[in-house]
Amino acid sequence: MKNIKLAMPSLKEARMRKNVNIPTIRYALDEKYKNLGLGKTYYIFTYGCQGNEADSEVMCGILEQVGFQKSTDPMNSDLVILNTCAIRENAEQRIWGVLGQLKGRKRENPEMLVGIAGCMPQEENATQKILESYSFIDLVIGTHNKNHLPQLIAEAYASKAKVVEVISSEGDILEDAPKIRESKHKAWVNIMYGCDEFCTYCIVPYTRGRERSRAKEDILAEVKELVKAGYVEITLLGQNVNAYGKDLEGEYTFGDLLYDLDKTGIKRIRYTTSHPRDLDEKTMLAMRDCKSVMPQLHLPVQSGDNEILKRMNRKYTYEEYVTKVERLRELVPDIALTTDIIVGFPNETRAQFENTLNLVKNVNFEGAFTFIYSKREGTPAASMPDTISEAEKHERLTELNQYINAGYLKGHQRFLHQIVEVLVDGPSKNGEDMLCGYTPHLKLTHFKSQDTSLVGKLVKVKITEAKTWFMIGELCE
Repeated sequence: MKNIKLAMPSLKEARMRKNVNIPTIRYALDEKYKNLGLGKTYYIFTYGCQGNEADSEVMCGILEQVGFQKSTDPMNSDLVILNTCAIRENAEQRIWGVLGQLKGRKRENPEMLVGIAGCMPQEENATQKILESYSFIDLVIGTHNKNHLPQLIAEAYASKAKVVEVISSEGDILEDAPKIRESKHKAWVNIMYGCDEFCTYCIVPYTRGRERSRAKEDILAEVKELVKAGYVEITLLGQNVNAYGKDLEGEYTFGDLLYDLDKTGIKRIRYTTSHPRDLDEKTMLAMRDCKSVMPQLHLPVQSGDNEILKRMNRKYTYEEYVTKVERLRELVPDIALTTDIIVGFPNETRAQFENTLNLVKNVNFEGAFTFIYSKREGTPAASMPDTISEAEKHERLTELNQYINAGYLKGHQRFLHQIVEVLVDGPSKNGEDMLCGYTPHLKLTHFKSQDTSLVGKLVKVKITEAKTWFMIGELCE
């Protein structure tokens, strides 16, 4: 298959951060594509973070606008897109595995279009591998050009060639794109895109571009429409969500946005992901003052050792992190705090790892995502010498998770015999005739009920059992 390379990824370009105004693009469908997908089906595999989930909702909206219908069977769909993640190596390995399955199906049905989108194509080496080893892929797009999806699909159909458009710009802001939301009561709301932190282990600043904030008017308008549509909860999204507003004129910050969103009538507000350096006093005050802002925060620390934090380029110390946590707990005493932790960063010593364990013990996290360091080509950490054996890294992860799992359990036990409010998501996988949902503190809760009309509603549940990963309760009449 020949290649039509409209644009190729460039790590050099992705590193650049120019002092220019980021354009806002108002999506409008070119009429010539309005029947592009009539009579055809599509399926999107989504990997990675909530930002990818939100991107998939936009791609679904665009595809259905041009006539495609959503399928439940990827192997018998006319168009299959993998919306990919690049943050860790194992995420990429999963994607190569699915592509292997699709290769056989594509051989049986040559008319099927297979596309790969998201963060992986933004990596030069990943796109090169796709071009060299996966000739059956028809479409390669990145994170900055979802709005070009109809024309790229049309080009792939017309040319019978592999169409590649991966833009390594600083990014732009796409407004007014259609969305097919996965839920009818909970919604992702992007408030900013990109990241300027450049942690030495992280590929995200290169795959997602510079930090750029949506206009507050567009955010507030979107949330007001969600309230009118009956949505109960929103999660504000950004690669560094509490840096919102830094790139805008004036003094409007993330804390200001929380205060304004609290006035829209939305009942629950969450946000992710936060960088500790940008968690400021105004944001913490908003978490105290705004009834709709949930008493739960995911605040990635990554390490409890100052030397490791410095080599990670995290721009804060153990002491500064703990000081912010203490201040937050002064303002929101019952807050549920979770985090991210990396073990086995290049040349991490046993003593440095124990500093991380001490932080976990002192902060009392109620959960964490824990990972063994994953080398990402093109990042500074990828060239750092590393003498830690894989066995030692896995041993440290196991040891860390013993404390983290105890924190999960303790976080659930504090609600034992209490009545909590649960936003019902749907049927439980924990047993027949049960429903489940999440509390304000983001605790998964199962309770006995067959009344599916409760989905999307807030109900009262008395907690009767506290498990490591979830709580069980009784519906209050």
